[in-house]
Amino acid sequence: MKPKLLVVSGPSGVGKGTLLKRVFTESGLPLTMSVSATTRKPRPGEINGVHYQFLSEEEFEKKRNTGEFLECFEVFGKGTWYGTLRYTVEQELAAGKWVVLEIDVQGARAVKDQFPDAVLLFIEPKDADVLKERLLGRGTETEDAMQQRLATALEELQHAHEFEYRIINDDLEIAVKQFIDIIKSKS
Repeated sequence: MKPKLLVVSGPSGVGKGTLLKRVFTESGLPLTMSVSATTRKPRPGEINGVHYQFLSEEEFEKKRNTGEFLECFEVFGKGTWYGTLRYTVEQELAAGKWVVLEIDVQGARAVKDQFPDAVLLFIEPKDADVLKERLLGRGTETEDAMQQRLATALEELQHAHEFEYRIINDDLEIAVKQFIDIIKSKS
């Protein structure tokens, strides 16, 4: 069974994390989550190398300039960068693991350009109102940050058609089954 690169995208608040936890537990496949690099500071409880690879702006820029990222982008135009390091993905694939990237739409495009065999899955809400309720229900952000996330989410929904597979995460049980069926069909 040849290992695959799975790229999972979807708007903030759609439940990608919850869905992926279930897929990892129930799929029976050797899945591993890629740990993104970022220039942002760790939040309380976050561990370097587990939640993110926290890099200084200088370290990140050096890696960016030497082509070490599969994809990297400045997020929300505020000087914070996120990216996927190429060598970590290639190491895991070589070890026979299926690598899961949870990245945004523009990152998914960049990865697909370099890994044409990557499987792209877009997770979406039943509708924009449900997404707005989920984002508001988090209560973790300022009003400005919330509006920016919502605008970004609505923009990302406009690109769902670019993905090979789309899963509506309205009923978690159904979404988990669809996700597992899709990836098992690729094995």
